[in-house]
Amino acid sequence: MAWRRARAIFFCMAAALAMAVGAGWPPSVSAQVANFHPCNAQPSLPICLHGYGRRIAVQRWGATPEPLDPDAVAKAPLVTRDPAREIEKLKSTTAFVQDMDTSEVLFARDADVVRPIASLVKLMTALVVVEAGLPMDETIVIDASDVDAPSELPSRLAAGARLSRADLLHLALASSENSAAHALGRTYPGGMTAFVEAMNARAAALGMGDSRFVEPIGLSNENVSSARDLARLVHAASRQPLIGEFTTDAKYSIDGRTFHNTNMLVGRPRWDILASKTGTTREAGDCLVMMVRLGGRNLAMVLLNAQGMSGSRFGDAVRLRRVLDSRMAAK
Repeated sequence: MAWRRARAIFFCMAAALAMAVGAGWPPSVSAQVANFHPCNAQPSLPICLHGYGRRIAVQRWGATPEPLDPDAVAKAPLVTRDPAREIEKLKSTTAFVQDMDTSEVLFARDADVVRPIASLVKLMTALVVVEAGLPMDETIVIDASDVDAPSELPSRLAAGARLSRADLLHLALASSENSAAHALGRTYPGGMTAFVEAMNARAAALGMGDSRFVEPIGLSNENVSSARDLARLVHAASRQPLIGEFTTDAKYSIDGRTFHNTNMLVGRPRWDILASKTGTTREAGDCLVMMVRLGGRNLAMVLLNAQGMSGSRFGDAVRLRRVLDSRMAAK
């Protein structure tokens, strides 16, 4: 037991040192360092001792997964007799639902709080790429800068890989591949600086006054937004057929490899999802945005900083749907 405690202390000290070193770096780099936990880089430590990164340990080393939120399972009921109880069970700090055709807000909790949004950023990345009219069949070569981002999981795309812009967009949206998103920004006319400027210009045009973007992946904590802003973003993204198609593919194969959608609700028969994106970092927590068709209405659903069991953001989506269905049935 003594050696385990010593090892835990060592990695905690390593985490503190990493953040201390990062303090002298540019803000965006420091934010990325803060999102990387040293435990997740240690093959000798199959389960992170600090809670954060357990999902990564499961994926890398086959550690025992934590229990799935019962409301996130495929057969979870979508009706309730106690809407108030469903609201009490929400695990997300921020929850927001808005009818985007009428602007009616159907549910709001901390809708205007500005917080990091992790890979939800990739929706804006996709919107800028698609609206720029760049050729989707153009071949792009993955380079070292695309795969070197300090991410929790290594890139599944190797430097030198050749993919079309459409393939990169598909991977960035459906399976949240960081290297694909970086390559999309890097190859934008004018390079990465011009791409980030375009992201912020598009946010301003959408009226996203609470939002700021510094890179196209979502690793930096300086990528921030509010739930109300994100509802505008996912609504605009859903109007682009290519984004809607790619974000609602349950799985996607390329060069003999299969990539799965990070949204476990995609593909379920009782969900009519028009567009979606997930995101996760330590600072942002587990996040989910979706455009869903429910009761004949086009609803933007935003869940930020979900805590608790694995899949709590998806469980929260189910819980909110129960509440909404009960309200619509009562009218």
